[in-house]
Amino acid sequence: MFQVQRGPEVHDVVVIGSGAGGGTAIKVLTDLGIKVTLIEAGPMLNPAKDFKEHVWPWEVDHRGVGPNAENYFGKNIYPFGYFQAPNGYWDVPGEPFTVAEGSEFKWFRSRILGGRTNHYGRISLRFSDYDFKPNDFDGLGYNWPLTYEEMAPWYDKAEDWVGVTGTREGFRSAPDGKFLPPVPPRVHEQLVVKAGKRLNIPVIPSRMAMLTKSIHGRAACHYCGQCGRGCRTASAFTSSQAMIMPAMKTGNLNIISNAMARELLVGDDGTVTAVSYIDKSTRTEKQIRCRAVIVAASACESARLLLNSKSPKFPNGIANGSGMVGRNLTDTVGYSLGGVVPALEGMPRHNCDGIGGMHVYVPWWELDKKNKDFPRGYHIEIGGGFGMPQIGSFRGVAARAEGYGNGLKDSIRKYYGSTVSFAGRGEMIPNEHSYCEIDPSVVDQFGIPVLRFHFRWSEHEIKMVKHMDQTFRALIETMGGRVTGRDYPERGAEAVSVGGEIIHEAGTVRMGSDPKTSVLNKWSQAHEVKNLVVADAAPFNGNPDKNVTLTIVANSWRAADHLADEMKKGNV
Repeated sequence: MFQVQRGPEVHDVVVIGSGAGGGTAIKVLTDLGIKVTLIEAGPMLNPAKDFKEHVWPWEVDHRGVGPNAENYFGKNIYPFGYFQAPNGYWDVPGEPFTVAEGSEFKWFRSRILGGRTNHYGRISLRFSDYDFKPNDFDGLGYNWPLTYEEMAPWYDKAEDWVGVTGTREGFRSAPDGKFLPPVPPRVHEQLVVKAGKRLNIPVIPSRMAMLTKSIHGRAACHYCGQCGRGCRTASAFTSSQAMIMPAMKTGNLNIISNAMARELLVGDDGTVTAVSYIDKSTRTEKQIRCRAVIVAASACESARLLLNSKSPKFPNGIANGSGMVGRNLTDTVGYSLGGVVPALEGMPRHNCDGIGGMHVYVPWWELDKKNKDFPRGYHIEIGGGFGMPQIGSFRGVAARAEGYGNGLKDSIRKYYGSTVSFAGRGEMIPNEHSYCEIDPSVVDQFGIPVLRFHFRWSEHEIKMVKHMDQTFRALIETMGGRVTGRDYPERGAEAVSVGGEIIHEAGTVRMGSDPKTSVLNKWSQAHEVKNLVVADAAPFNGNPDKNVTLTIVANSWRAADHLADEMKKGNV
């Protein structure tokens, strides 16, 4: 039984979660002189100790497959490998979730300062005008209660602070922004550009949150290509380094780490009066009083917290009079395919590291095509080049090549750097079958009820994946290559990614103009609870073919600025 400890102090704003949304809110509020307390479920981050971008495989035991070579025997102790920045897990010990019968869903949780931003892909794309009014565009999904024109100034602020590479191209599907200089394409990417021209598929410089020149005291990228391992120079954007650590210097930020938010407590007037959390180190329940709270724990974790915050005023969860908390769950549609390109075989070895990830990408190019059999679209991410060899790097060659010894080594040398891969990232239309709810019988190690997921792709997404497969095959073959990936299955549903696998969950606490059908207003402020703001991807009314992080930053900036103004006026 937890002993509840209540603090007497009333804090200005409590922020729950330190990822893109929480970190942005912290930066905005502390810059304005507002005292903020952050509740983070994981430990503090020490980039000098925790990031491994310059560690070589030979410097660690068993080349990084575990201190006792666990990975060799099928025990994946590092979800993304030893060298990746500490970021989270699909299965968090002591923190289960459940999946309803007939559904598949993966839920990635981050438990560290900065959350998923410590190693995410940093692809930074603005949502388009039609993404904010999708129902007006084609009759599907839900309109946002704001327009692209209203969000554009906040995209400007986000890009100015974060730093995003790119070029102005004039595509409606990929709005231009305030860009840093792009990086030139690698050899394999130049071949993709040429193939794209032959197929009338645009291949343009990528838009990545990585600095090609120094801004705001963060150094320009030194092109080690290891952004997924963390970046000690903060050249690759993270909430922890670019938002929270500068906020700590203002003297306006108090951080409570290893604290698992349990419940939002309300007073007689229905506003939030305190946050209940579990101190994970002592396993005691504590309460922190506040004037306002910003929930930014990730789309599903935020929905879980709201649903678990029940009271006589809110028997179905705080701010859930509409019944929309947990509904409208979406993830990005994913499909990948690769091939070997003979023109790249035996290529002279050279340093092609550059920024981590792709230097070019493909925005959606068939927006105005009338005869496609699915709505909306997808963008294409491109992989290849001379990646740093690690354990398992050549398992594909080993599987294809016969023999061993010198013959196998010759094959590895020949094919090293000759593969090109394509990953489609497409829009999911919200549907009534995809949502999360509280499991009535399962709790985590802290006694907090867990989420149960329901998830289903529709025919829209399945048909889109078939288009991806056809496009990727055409690109590989136009490059003179041969496809090495799996054959497209007869049942397209078997080709699409598992829900949650792309880690772009959104929509579970959606905003809208009508309190009967939405949880939040256009400022991400709860209709029913004026001092409650949600500032991750949960407020989104859709999950377009653009990665969600840049829009999380822009929307959180907008929401935090509005909250500060409301507090100044005495409305909160």
